[in-house]
Amino acid sequence: MKNLLIGWLFVLALSTGIQSFATETLVSKNFLLKDTTGVKHQLSNYKGRWVLVNYWATWCPPCLEEVPDLVNLYDHHRKKDLMVIGVVFDYKNVKEVTDYMDDMLMSYPVVLGDDAVIAQIGSAEVLPTTFIYNPQGVLVKVKRGLITKQYVESIIGTSKD
Repeated sequence: MKNLLIGWLFVLALSTGIQSFATETLVSKNFLLKDTTGVKHQLSNYKGRWVLVNYWATWCPPCLEEVPDLVNLYDHHRKKDLMVIGVVFDYKNVKEVTDYMDDMLMSYPVVLGDDAVIAQIGSAEVLPTTFIYNPQGVLVKVKRGLITKQYVESIIGTSKD
């Protein structure tokens, strides 16, 4: 009877998407990523600050739309209470990424996405997807789709700047 109950709970979890949420929340709590300039970013180094890890692609219209808000958030909060790390996927080459970063005036660090990044952070069914970690380093939200400055500030508890 116990095995039957466990089996039904597993089916329920699959059908309601709980499994993907559980997988995302159980992924490594202390990721280590290297950005396009060679700088290493470890979650534990940002203790006391919110951390946004934003998955994006150069061909993605909503990704393009959210960049100005992410730049604004990073520029206004990076020294106080927030770190933004972009992770680019599905790109042709590094030059395409760095040209895009220059064109969009992206001031926050960008990591070249690969299977190692996915193993540490989690996967995304859509782009953009943003993983939001609280100041204690706990993943508290996975936001699929466009993210705005107002949305982030409502989560981190500020509305100034």
